[in-house]
Amino acid sequence: MAVEIERKFLVTSDGFKKEASTSYIIQQGFLNSHKERTVRVRLKEDKGYLTIKGKSSKDGLSRFEWEKEITRAEAENLLDLCEESIIDKKRYEVKYGSHTFEVDEFYGNNDGLIIAEVELQSKNETFERPNWLGKEVTGDIKYYNSQLSKQPYKNWKE
Repeated sequence: MAVEIERKFLVTSDGFKKEASTSYIIQQGFLNSHKERTVRVRLKEDKGYLTIKGKSSKDGLSRFEWEKEITRAEAENLLDLCEESIIDKKRYEVKYGSHTFEVDEFYGNNDGLIIAEVELQSKNETFERPNWLGKEVTGDIKYYNSQLSKQPYKNWKE
């Protein structure tokens, strides 16, 4: 069992793309998107993943996370069982200072949304902020992937 500690930010420019060390396409769906827990199926390149996440802490910084690698075929079959609206996105990994930012550029119903996440070892850990990092949205439930599958960005973007 592990506890994930991360902060989430909107991205203000595509400057991250030239700084990225790698990128890949992700498809993901939710077998369960209850507020107390989510069960996610992810297809990343030729690998699949089954992930269970617990309820976020009050500040939105941490929550239980368990993940297991599964085969591509298993992930494809499970995606067929998921709740409506599969998330499509391209993830960029950007090393900045001593941290790696995962920047997700969303497609489909969430087109135009770009979010960066950084995982931390503790809630008070400091990190260098790239110049393309915008407003912090940590703990704002509308930016959770499980919510974006139900209430896509195109329906509420400002």
